Parts: sequence; structure tokens; C-alpha cells
Amino acid sequence: MEQRRALITGITGQDGAYLGEFLLSKGYEVFGLYRRTSSYNFWRLRALGIDSQVHLIPGDLTDGPSLVNAVQRCSPHELYNLAAQSFVGASFDAPISTGEVDALATTRLLEIIRSISPETRFYQASSSEVFGNATDGSNKLGESTPMAPASPYAASKLYAQHITNIYREAYNLFAVSGVLFNHESPLRGLEFVTRKITNAAAQIKLGLADNIGLGNVQSHRDWGYAREYVPAMWMMLQQDEPADYVIATGESHSVAEFGRAAFGALDLDFDNYAGLDDAMLRPLDVTHLIGDSSKAAKTLGWKHQVGFAELAKIMVEADLDRWKRHMSGESFAWDVPNAIPDSLGAR
Repeated sequence: MEQRRALITGITGQDGAYLGEFLLSKGYEVFGLYRRTSSYNFWRLRALGIDSQVHLIPGDLTDGPSLVNAVQRCSPHELYNLAAQSFVGASFDAPISTGEVDALATTRLLEIIRSISPETRFYQASSSEVFGNATDGSNKLGESTPMAPASPYAASKLYAQHITNIYREAYNLFAVSGVLFNHESPLRGLEFVTRKITNAAAQIKLGLADNIGLGNVQSHRDWGYAREYVPAMWMMLQQDEPADYVIATGESHSVAEFGRAAFGALDLDFDNYAGLDDAMLRPLDVTHLIGDSSKAAKTLGWKHQVGFAELAKIMVEADLDRWKRHMSGESFAWDVPNAIPDSLGAR
């Protein structure tokens, strides 16, 4: 049997790294698109121990020819489009570039598949942010819920989801969108509120910081464990017929609740250290998000295992370990040199 090949855009991000790990465990040959910059961000691949197993291809989602080159070089059976400008707050500062990367790039990829690789199965990473303030939190959000994006990021993701559906219907492509609600892990970037909280808690515990400034701590989100979410992406592409799916825990918790869970895991009182940072407030904020993944449970057989408090504990203990190792002078996986390591040379 021919070995399956997968191309992952955003391979250096949280989801890309976990998905690469998962697909390798399934026997796939994994290719990852990375963007050439003055510094390279491969620490997640190193942390998972897969840095020598992934074939990297340089490319840019805003550059069509580089995407054509990537698809031609690996002839993927499956293409997972995970790359994005994924920070909601930053999308207000850079709405045009967010649209280029999160919306139009999806069209570029779909057009390439339609033109030169129509048998490739395509996964588009959508977001729970597409729902916006569609509910006050009393109702769970599913595949048929009307969407009302409240940020340039969310609007771009909604465009990408719609164009994926259009190509599926118009050109008979196997193209799906996964509407994943917030999913976190120790590999989450520090610009996201969960990692900001767990990193600050670890620093405060070790006497390296005194407080943490946050925006709206009453915003509620449906938070799950990223490592459990990436298998759902693969499951969607193994079905007989393409369809979109919501992936969520079905529970909603506030930012303050996450803070109390994370700080509490280190025997700290979140409320003693947290303060308002006006710079963190968004021009328009989504107040409640909670998902309904019953379709995924029934059709894919997917369900989450790690609960809210356990997720916060996993993340804060990882950050505490990082800072302890840093204080001891130990070098560890997220020390990133400004060069491509030999084991990650582009192929």
C-alpha cells in the first residue's frame, strides 16, 4: 500500500506541530510549509521530538507560485490549511494582511488543488470566532447556527469557510472546514490569553513577576486540549462524504475562571495578582462562546477527555517547569536559534 502523504500549512504552530505528530503516528509522510523569516520558530517540533521526521518546504500563503511548488513537490493525499494570522486582537491592527492570509490564501490553495491535484482532500481550519455574538451563552453553537463575526479575523475565517464550501459544491472537491472552539496546550503562543495566564502564574510562583494585566476577564470561551482536537481534523478527511464539523467541549468558562484554575494549581490566588490592562481590550468583543459537537460525536466518534481544570493544570505545570529549567541554566526545546537546524533542512 502506498504511504499516505500530508501537507500541513502552519506546521510550526501549535496545531500544526500536534497534527504532524499525530499523522506520523499513523504512518504518514509529513510535509510542512514554513515561511522564511530572519528567525525560525521550530521549537514546537523539537519539543514533540518530531523535528527530524518532518519534511519542510519554504513557502508563503500570499505567494501563489510557492504554494504551487509545495503541492507539486509532495503530491499530498491530504492538505491541512492551518496557517493563519490567528490572534484576534492583532486583526484589528492589521485587518488587510489578516484578510490576505486567513481568507484569500484559502482560495489560492483551493484553486491549486482544483487545477493540479483534484484528488487531494482539503481541510480548512475555521474558528468558533465566526459565530461572534450569535448567542448570550444560553445556547450551544452548532453547524447550523447563524454566524455573525465580530473581528477582522473572524470575518476572514468565515470567508475561508464559505469559499471552501463553494469549491466543494462547484468542483466536487473533498473539502471540509473544522470549526474548532478554543483549544489550548503548553505549545500555545504567549500572545494568547491562556498561555499569558499560565506563564505569569509560573513567574509569580518563582518570584520572577508580581502581577498580570488582562483585558475583559468576563469573556467566556469553550476551552479544550489541542492535542485531543487535531485527531478530529484527520477524522473529517477519512469520511465517505465531505462535511463541516464543530469541535468543542460543550462547556463555557470565563477568562477569570481559567486564571483561578491556573493560579490555584500553584496555590496562588488569581484575584490578588490580576489587574486591568486597557491596551488588552478589543474594539468589539465576543462575550460568550460554547459549542455543540454532537455531530462530530455521532459521525466521527470524536469526544474530548481532558477537562477544564486539568487543562489549566497541564499548561501551568509546563510553564513552571520551563522557568525552573531556565533559572538553572539548562537549555531546552524552545530556545530557538536564528538558523534552520540541520535536521530541519528544507526538502
